[in-house]
Amino acid sequence: MLVYIHVPFCRTRCRYCAFHSIPLGRGVEPAASPLLRDYLDTLLLELAHWGDRLGGTEVQTVFFGGGTPSLLPPRIVGIVLERLARCFTLSPKAEITLEANPESLRGTQSVPQYLAAGVNRLSIGIQSLDESMLRLLGRPHKARDSLHAVFAAREAGCANINMDLMWGLPGQSVRQWLQTLKDAVRMSPDHISAYGLTLEPGTALELDCEEGRLALPPERDQNIMFMEGAAFLEASGYLHYEISNFARMGFQCRHNLGYWEGADYLGLGPSATSTIAGRRWTNPAGQRAWDARTREGSLGAEVESLTPTVRVLELIMLRLRTSRGMRLKAYREMTGRDFLRDHQRLIQALHENGLIRIRNGYLRLTRSGMLVSNSILSNLFERTETVLAQPLPPGAGRAPASPRALAARDDAPEIQPVVWPSA
Repeated sequence: MLVYIHVPFCRTRCRYCAFHSIPLGRGVEPAASPLLRDYLDTLLLELAHWGDRLGGTEVQTVFFGGGTPSLLPPRIVGIVLERLARCFTLSPKAEITLEANPESLRGTQSVPQYLAAGVNRLSIGIQSLDESMLRLLGRPHKARDSLHAVFAAREAGCANINMDLMWGLPGQSVRQWLQTLKDAVRMSPDHISAYGLTLEPGTALELDCEEGRLALPPERDQNIMFMEGAAFLEASGYLHYEISNFARMGFQCRHNLGYWEGADYLGLGPSATSTIAGRRWTNPAGQRAWDARTREGSLGAEVESLTPTVRVLELIMLRLRTSRGMRLKAYREMTGRDFLRDHQRLIQALHENGLIRIRNGYLRLTRSGMLVSNSILSNLFERTETVLAQPLPPGAGRAPASPRALAARDDAPEIQPVVWPSA
């Protein structure tokens, strides 16, 4: 399984952030904070709880997310990983990621200490290399801090570095975004996550846009940012392996791939979600409530059993985020139905508009399809819920028709062989 550890602390809350986090303030030393000490005590109790119930399970990846996990001193990260290895079977080749803000890595010896503690992948929250954009987002670092952070990570011997970037920011031009990507590529990260800004309800940035003080770029410009940005990164040697993620060969994020491929995952910390053996639960968001649940041993008491329909919808949603796409046989194995037959008209329309491709038993979104993935998934969800409520059609037990055979039928979409991009 995968393990996600939510670290809820940050210096200050960014203006776009809706995640559960506890601002410590700029002048507070995290190691001396009683909040952090209480958090560690409860986290170790939670680890022991799940170690008793799931002990022996092999952990393939660990992801410290937040908040700002790099506020945890390296010694604390080492304690957590050591305890996790005692409670479970930590794979010798486990990918262990720590999210970090640039300013927390600058001018300190923390990076080699994190690596010595067991971290082998750093995900640096750069977001922008433009000073005005950083101020607009409420980020606590300067553009130069990002350069220093990546340099410090490389100097310390970190061989797997991700940079988080954001596009579609208020007032951002296409030229500014492409320049950000060029500057980022010059820093030679192994992985780049490029997320389009989402205005989350209740955030300061959403309020500014609603009240007219700020405006998002026109939709046409945002489309160009996505399409040209992705093309530039692929031309620079980064495989576009998921809607928002690009990696040099061999550096895809194994933890996130696990989510998209439906692996079991255990979430630790306040507000963290777990999904194991078709059952899902979420920890309380508040630290006190999470602590109380942990101490009374009632974590995971409120469990949602995923219905067959939910599992199918998640198969479609998660697999279609990736460049590999959804294996049509997986849909058949879960439902006893033929995906191409169930969605015949929609598949034809999507194919004719260059939004999907089918090859070697996989259906995937093209880059243009990724741009409108929310609309495509909405239509697929509506149709899937309808067909799954109906009895299996006659002959559903037969092997599904191949894409070539379907293409030859008068009532089926035309599907042409597709050559994958060389990247």
